[in-house]
Amino acid sequence: MERRDIEIFLTLAEELHFGRTAERLHVSTARVSQTIKKLERRIGAALFERTSRRVALTPIGRRLEADLRPAHRQILDGVERAVAAGRGIDGVLRAGFVGTAVGGLLHRVAATFQNRHSACRVQVVETRYSDFLPLLRADEVDLVLVPVRVDEPDLTASPVLFSEPSVLAASARHRLARRASVTLDDLAGEQVLRPRGMPDYMDESLVPRRTPGGAAVERGLEFSTVQEMLSLIGAGMGVFPVPAHASRYDTRPDIAYIPISDGLIRERRFIWRGAAENNRIRAFTQAARDVVAASAEPL
Repeated sequence: MERRDIEIFLTLAEELHFGRTAERLHVSTARVSQTIKKLERRIGAALFERTSRRVALTPIGRRLEADLRPAHRQILDGVERAVAAGRGIDGVLRAGFVGTAVGGLLHRVAATFQNRHSACRVQVVETRYSDFLPLLRADEVDLVLVPVRVDEPDLTASPVLFSEPSVLAASARHRLARRASVTLDDLAGEQVLRPRGMPDYMDESLVPRRTPGGAAVERGLEFSTVQEMLSLIGAGMGVFPVPAHASRYDTRPDIAYIPISDGLIRERRFIWRGAAENNRIRAFTQAARDVVAASAEPL
């Protein structure tokens, strides 16, 4: 089995999407499909179940992934250590995050990274919705783990690290607080908070401008930090869709978290200044992918 064949198989086993696999590996979708068919012919059994709507590993495919991934990771670690020795991954890497529980994830990533690159020190820095872009552009942080879509010409974004559904954070006294779930149409007529200083297109990736039924979603007061947002919600001054992990990490007696049944998936990815990309950023991003892949739940 060729190394590239193994990379394609393991990446598809992670992404479960032929197009994203091809994009990640910079090959064509046809190349991915041909490689998997070749492996399946060699093994004599299907490795993936494919339908028009989903891709999933078969039991044999899961077993093959479990056997190959540790050995593949060991090979990559050896290569990374050799590259680090040759190129010198050292100095300081400043990793920012927006949110609460993701800080703990970044500390786990930092431990994995520093185990591989002991000459490089990691600083984990909390940033705010209102300042993560200025901090990046002022070179005060090297990369930031963000929960919004970022499309800026001077910034580069990693592939999605992980995703999770949203829940609606509302005052415990709110009319929706006792509901088992809400829909996006329930946002009509509500005062939805807005992150301060965030470009409109990023804000819209968090909260749509209109409900699926066509009603306008009114925007209310602005906030800079998660704690400021929670204090406004607890006081009954607005609502806001937050990542599902908030219902575990940000519990408060004055706030209810109601599942949103029809959308608003939050995707987490790293962003950094394209002109400042270096070995430290690439190695830290890879360490994060490895930590998430090895975790049943990232947060």
